[in-house]
Amino acid sequence: MSPSLSNRNLSVLFLAVASLFASQSSFALQEKGAATKPASAAAARDKVINLIVMDPLSSRLACDCVQGYAQRDYEKLGLHLSKSLKRPVNVVFAESLGEALNESGGNADLIIGKHSVILAGARDAKLAVSPILKLTDKQDSTVQTGLLVVRKGNPAKTVADLKGYRVLYGPASCDEKHSAPMALLKKHGVEVKEPPATDICSACSVAAKELMNMSDSDKAVAVISSYAQPLLEGCGNIQKGDLRVVGESEPVPFVTAFVNDTLSSDLKKALTQSLDDVALDPELMTTMETGTGFEPWTESTAKTSSEPQKKSPSGPPESASDSKKK
Repeated sequence: MSPSLSNRNLSVLFLAVASLFASQSSFALQEKGAATKPASAAAARDKVINLIVMDPLSSRLACDCVQGYAQRDYEKLGLHLSKSLKRPVNVVFAESLGEALNESGGNADLIIGKHSVILAGARDAKLAVSPILKLTDKQDSTVQTGLLVVRKGNPAKTVADLKGYRVLYGPASCDEKHSAPMALLKKHGVEVKEPPATDICSACSVAAKELMNMSDSDKAVAVISSYAQPLLEGCGNIQKGDLRVVGESEPVPFVTAFVNDTLSSDLKKALTQSLDDVALDPELMTTMETGTGFEPWTESTAKTSSEPQKKSPSGPPESASDSKKK
């Protein structure tokens, strides 16, 4: 065999081997890709959804002093979400978003609670969230108000009579007990000053008790959440008629569902649809103490019941601790 022929044969053999290796490598990659695809899908299915509950009317964050009131069962909502999304759902209850994030390892996919409190907590935690739905109460309302209350024997009859009064506000994170009543007082010509820390009450029960420790002649007024009124009386913090309402603020958003902005659009849509489907389950509607379930979020969220004051939205004070203090 000539050297040139031998070299040509070796070249052909090398090309054949290289071609075979390339073919096998390509096949192996295809096999790997085929195996990875379902594995990724399975991983997505197994990824836990963290539901943070900050709703003051949930059974875990409120007392059970008033039958059928402030006893929303979010564990059952978690089961509903898990079934429809085909993914495990971890339900975390907390009074603040910071506390919830500590418990969930910093994860929050879906957050349901007071609109302004969630926004304040998200700002503090530097967490980007967006509202998607609002939860109706039994009267089909999605808002709350701040009630200006005085002792029953106090001479004040209207908001205008509160000039020179000491005002017991709620935390700045609670719009219905802070910014909304401030706007109401200004509207009626009452001077509003930055309240000292001693005039900021952590819960409606705290404000009510402080007011009850005063006399009828003391110039003092407290702001409580409209949904807290039934629990204040039901839990024995005050007796029916001890406090008298002299003014009510403009309505502000109440229980709202937020999603983490980092979630995929598909997951956001799936969560929204699953919450919307609550309205199709009568038993779940009952356990969530809602009239029409979740409704789409709109910036003009001031949907009130026809008689917001008489129907007095829902339960406990500002936070879970407040409800449990009652």
